[in-house]
Amino acid sequence: MKTKILILAMALLFSLNIRAQGMPVYDNTNFISLIKQLLEAGKQTSNLMKTVKFLKTQKENLEKVNDVIKQLKAVQEINRNNQRLIDIVNEDLRDILNSPFIKPDEITRISDSFNSIIDTSLDNLDFIDQILSSDYMKMSDAERASILKDKELQTKEMVAEITKKTERYRDIISFRKMQDKVNNRETGY
Repeated sequence: MKTKILILAMALLFSLNIRAQGMPVYDNTNFISLIKQLLEAGKQTSNLMKTVKFLKTQKENLEKVNDVIKQLKAVQEINRNNQRLIDIVNEDLRDILNSPFIKPDEITRISDSFNSIIDTSLDNLDFIDQILSSDYMKMSDAERASILKDKELQTKEMVAEITKKTERYRDIISFRKMQDKVNNRETGY
């Protein structure tokens, strides 16, 4: 009977499906491998941060160079526009003023209008010289480039204005020539 009770008790214990919990087991090699991976990831992150800092510095340097190039291009364009102004005044103004169809009182007005444009151009050149030669009000290169771009547009407008005035005076001379030919034509057919 004892054997029957023992068998019955054993069957009962196995049927309850009881599980025993023991101490957890750690695999030291996996733990060491994980630490090595974390250290390597830290090194890579540090290298990435250095790379990001380097790239930001290079971006700032490129922006500075870009602003300087913009300044240079604006100054070159201003110089070309001023050269065009001088060429127009040297060639066209002389032809206009030497024309017999321009009245003496108009010569002063024409000269004054051209002189005012040239004076404005010279003032702009002085201002540009101040901007480029000194640290004008602690400006950044981008602000300086913006001012130079504005001055470039002003010189383009001056060239357009002086060209328009020259064309207008040439048209006046042409009209007066035609009027003179009509008034002084031979009438005896």
